[in-house]
This record gives sequence, structure tokens and C-alpha cells, in this order.
Amino acid sequence: MEDLIALSYKLLALSVIIYLAPRSLKAWITRSKLNHIPTIGPSGILSSYIGAYRMLHHPHDMIQEGYNKYYGTAFKVPTIGKWFVVVSGPQMVDDLRKATDETVSFREALVDVIQTDYTLGPEIHHDPWHVGTVRSPLTRNLGIRFSDIQDEIEVSFADLVPKTREWAQVPALNTIMKIVCRTSNRLFVGLPLCRNPDYRALNEEFTIRVFQAGYIINLFPNIFKPIAGRLFTNVPASIKRATLHLGPIIQERLDQEDKCGPNWPGKPNDLISWLIGSVPGRQHTIHSIVMRILTVNVAAIHTTSMAFTRVLYDLAARPSYVPALREEIKSVIDNEGLTKSALGKMRNLDSFIKESQRMSGVGAVSMVRKILKDFTFSDGTTVPAGVTVAVAGSPTHLNADYYSKPEEFDGLRFARLRECDGEGTKHQMTSLSLEYVVFGNGRHACPGRFFAATQLKALLIHVLMNYDIKLTDGARPPDRWRGITARIPHPTAAVMFRERRDYEGMNEK
Repeated sequence: MEDLIALSYKLLALSVIIYLAPRSLKAWITRSKLNHIPTIGPSGILSSYIGAYRMLHHPHDMIQEGYNKYYGTAFKVPTIGKWFVVVSGPQMVDDLRKATDETVSFREALVDVIQTDYTLGPEIHHDPWHVGTVRSPLTRNLGIRFSDIQDEIEVSFADLVPKTREWAQVPALNTIMKIVCRTSNRLFVGLPLCRNPDYRALNEEFTIRVFQAGYIINLFPNIFKPIAGRLFTNVPASIKRATLHLGPIIQERLDQEDKCGPNWPGKPNDLISWLIGSVPGRQHTIHSIVMRILTVNVAAIHTTSMAFTRVLYDLAARPSYVPALREEIKSVIDNEGLTKSALGKMRNLDSFIKESQRMSGVGAVSMVRKILKDFTFSDGTTVPAGVTVAVAGSPTHLNADYYSKPEEFDGLRFARLRECDGEGTKHQMTSLSLEYVVFGNGRHACPGRFFAATQLKALLIHVLMNYDIKLTDGARPPDRWRGITARIPHPTAAVMFRERRDYEGMNEK
């Protein structure tokens, strides 16, 4: 027995050596090319793994340390198997914003972060033509389809958060994800499919699995990633399940287009039609369109669910903002009704959501890019090809040079800034700047940010005008860090809901 135990330990030690040796050699080679860039944490061949372990659990602390020491230039941090170069300051962020896709790639960085080849499929990696559909026809139709979005919010809340006279405890993130899934798919695939329990469950589960699997696969060396991909993902099964729901609808649309042309009578105004109108000819297949609908769902459900859960936590922890927000909403709706254009008049609402995102809506880094050709920043720092570079995310949002009392939540911060001459649009939540990096910047800024902002505002309006909310113990649930790029709202915390006590009714027509 003792011999067996001893042999087990030897095999374990050998496995660790086999696992670490190639990674250590690769890391050492890369490290030698980055000697000119200062390091946060240990930098030795083996000791860097101590820093990588710390980065898994305390990424914000390490990035903040580098930001404080090397603001305006670059520093590097170790992660499992590779080095991240992190930059800061307006000039370096602008350098990254202006870099060409041939030199600095957003797509290849995304492949590394969420392991796109395994979690979504190689075709999404190599030909993401659906991004143009989100950027153009989806965004263009938000006003036309706003009443549908609003209707689905009302029905979803009625089903999942029924109004009660007494306080009822609601699991925040899980419930919001279900509501966002329904609301998004009202726009994507319409009634009745957006309310189909199996279709909704598929998209919710697929979204969760994509990010969980990407995180896990990144813990493996490259040689083992295909095996990990097969173990922790099941894209073909998800496509097959989605095709059972979407296949007949898509086929009918394709048949109508073949028969009557692209503008056939009664053509639904939804994501399915927009994708069919955008798809390259060679990908005019049910499989390709189903894959794109799943992928758009992943982005929409993940980002908006996370963002609105943060907003709920912030609002429930700071009830003093409720009267001003309700007063603004009522005033605008009384004058204009509840429309997409009316949302633009609600500056306090916009500001509160943007402040929530400033405080907790970005990971330790943002604007992640992979260097394809050696790239030199304007300060002379050169980052070699093959290295991943990013902007310091959360530290940028806590910079006192950019924001007064940055550590304090100020829900009307951006509304006040918009009162200054010439600042009316600069500080709205969808605007891009070098000091606010939730949506990134440049040509790869989030194409769905206008849809996300519309949803977030409509969701918050519904909560404010129909419910009172509070936290179970009064304290905002702490966020959780998942590696260097992800910061998520507390996944199991609850928010208390009850029917609004001073509710006077509202005209939403």
C-alpha cells in the first residue's frame, strides 16, 4: 500500500512537471521579449505562477498596483500560461483605439478570452458577419420595436416577480437573466417563441456555459485545449436543439424570399429577417443563421443581465435616489408617453445606470487586443507579436483626475456634467471616451450598446414605477472577480420586491 501511495505521488509530480515545463519555457521566451516592460508580481520562470495564481483571485489589486506605479505607460502581469501587457492613460488608450486590425486584433483576443473555437464554433471566430447586423438593422429598429420590448418586460415581470403587498425575496441575477432573455428574444424571434420554456432555457444555459467553459479551458495548456473543449462544451447539441425551434421559421422565411423577393408582404421585422438580409450568399443556410442567433443571444443576455443586476443592487442599497428618478420618469412620460425617444430625455436615469457601470461594470482590464505584428506605442514602448495587451479597466474608472471622489457612488454625476455647455451628449451612457471604457472604444466598441442601454432603461423604469425594492440586509452584495477580464455581480444574492406603495398609475401610451 505504501509503495502504491509513493508511486502515486511520483506520478503526480511527473504530471505537474510535464504540465509546467512547456508552459514555463514558452513563458520564459515571451518574458525575455518583454524585459523592457516592468512587472507586477514575481517574474521568474516558476515564481511567476505565484503571481498568476494571485491574478486568478485578486486581479483588480494587481492591476491597480501597476496602474498606480506606471500610469501613462505599460506594465505586465502573469496569468496562467502567458503574460498580459496592460497600458493606461489617454495617449496609450488612444494608440490602441487607432491601431489597425492587421496589427492589433480584437477578434483574436476574444478567441483567447472565451475560447471561441470551442465555446461558439470556428465559423463565429473566422467570419463574424452577424456583428454588422447588430450594429445596423438591429440598432436602427429599436424605436420601431420599442413597444414590443416594453410589453415583454411587463409580461415577464408579471410572471416572474408578481406584485405582492408584502416583501418577497427574489434571486436577482437568475431572475433578471430570464427576463432579459425573454425581452431580447421578443426582438430577435418574436412571439410566441420568445416565451417558449425550452427555447428560453436553451439560450440561458448556453450563455452561462460559454463563459464558464471559456474560463475553464483557459486553465489548460494549448495542447490540451481541444480535449477540454470537448469535455466542457457541447455546441453541436445546442445547435441541434435550437434548430428544432428555429429551423422551420427560418426555412419559411427563405422560401418566401425565394418566391416573392426580399421585401415580401408581411415580412416580420426581427433578427431572423435582418440576418437573412445580411448573410453572405454561401452561408444562406439554416445552420449558419441558427448559430448567429445563439451567438447574439450570448452577448445580449450576458451583458444586460450582469449590468441590470448591478443597477438593482445599487438602487436597493441607495433608496434616496428613488424619488428623483420617479419624478423625472413621470414628468417625461406625462409629456411624451413611454417611447424610445422619451428615454433620451431621462438624464437622471441615464446617469444612474452609467454610474453603476462606472463603479462595477468593467473588469480589471478592458479593450483586450492581441498583437499580430510588433506594435510601438507613442511613448516608444514596443509590444511584440503574439502578446495580449489591454487597457487598465477598473482603475481608469477610479482615477481622481477623471472623476471627482471616484470611490463614491454618485448616481447623478453624469447628469450634472451634461448641464455644462457643450456637454449634453458627451456624458450619456452610450458615448465613448478614453476615460470610460465599459463599451471599449474605436471601431470595435460594443455594437450592441444602444440595444443594451434601451433595455436597461426600460427595465429600470418598470421597476421604479411598479415596485419598492430593498436588500435583505441593506448592504450591497459584493461583486465577484473571475480572472483578469470578468467582474460579475453577486450570483446568488436576493433583492426584496413588493408592490409600490405610493403607486399612482402611469400612462404608458
